[in-house]
Amino acid sequence: MGTPMKHTEQRPYADPEAAARKLVELAASITPVQDGRIYIERINAPFLFNLKASGPEFGAGLRYAIEQGWLELHESGTFVRLMAPSKGLLPRQ
Repeated sequence: MGTPMKHTEQRPYADPEAAARKLVELAASITPVQDGRIYIERINAPFLFNLKASGPEFGAGLRYAIEQGWLELHESGTFVRLMAPSKGLLPRQ
């Protein structure tokens, strides 16, 4: 007989939109520094380490959020800025 198939666990942030929504949620929970800027590591660290997402999932989610106009990435790559979230984007607090 062949080797049994291994089932991989479902990756909740494999979908770029789901990852982007979580990144926006994380960004909204952080008090920005000067000019509304949020250090990228303030959303990167919890996304990767607390939520156990991957680097490619972070990158795809960040790109999606930027394309949708939800986040703005500073040219240095060290800051993001939360743009005006559209209705229903963030969960109710």
